[in-house]
Amino acid sequence: MSPLPSSLVPDTALVFGRYARQTLRSKFQILFGVLMPLLFLFFFGPLLTDLPLGGKTDSWQILVPGLLLQLALLGASFAGFAILVEKQTGVLERMRVTPVSRLALLLGRVLRDAALFVFQSVLLVLAAVAMGLRAPLGGILIGFVFVAVLAAALASLSYALAMKVSTPQEFGPVINALTMPVMLLSGLVLPMTLAPGWLDTLSHIVPLRYLVDAVRAGYVGDYASGAMLYGALVAAALALLSTTVGTRVFRGAGA
Repeated sequence: MSPLPSSLVPDTALVFGRYARQTLRSKFQILFGVLMPLLFLFFFGPLLTDLPLGGKTDSWQILVPGLLLQLALLGASFAGFAILVEKQTGVLERMRVTPVSRLALLLGRVLRDAALFVFQSVLLVLAAVAMGLRAPLGGILIGFVFVAVLAAALASLSYALAMKVSTPQEFGPVINALTMPVMLLSGLVLPMTLAPGWLDTLSHIVPLRYLVDAVRAGYVGDYASGAMLYGALVAAALALLSTTVGTRVFRGAGA
């Protein structure tokens, strides 16, 4: 393994600043990204209020953690579209001749994505509090950490895929085919413990389920639970794997 370049931190900050400024100039992107979770919150959340979901949680402590991770899942998975645009406009070609670290080119983008989705998560939680969510501050902050890690991991994989394909017509169907079963099997809206036994068992092969369970545990203050431990371990493994894959693809492509 080659040593990290001494310029990694300043290069990452430079790339992060570039893409952060682009995002700040697009208020539509910031607000539209949180629209779908807000629709779930406003129109689906009240339907769960009187349902016996089991355990010591209320419906908002079940729904909001799932919506936070849904936000990261759907948003970060499609982050690679930006790479496709940069390919078509020649931005990537110009970046190939700069001395900026190839790892920084990935990390700067990924950190921008993580910051964006955490900000959107704050907006979502504020709306949920207005509708009746009550959760410990520590659990809410832990939820933001999981959102950041998931967003960074999925964005890395999304950028890696975008480097390997040539058109949105290739990229979009692959992302849709991967995200749909993850959404259905991870219990984003309702806990998988309410599902039939075979479906609950099948859902354990989906890494996102462990993150959802961990954030829900945090929202009831159950910080020392097995769900929290497993969620943290899976999130760390996912982040390490995705960053490794993304870095190798970026270096190999000379992006």
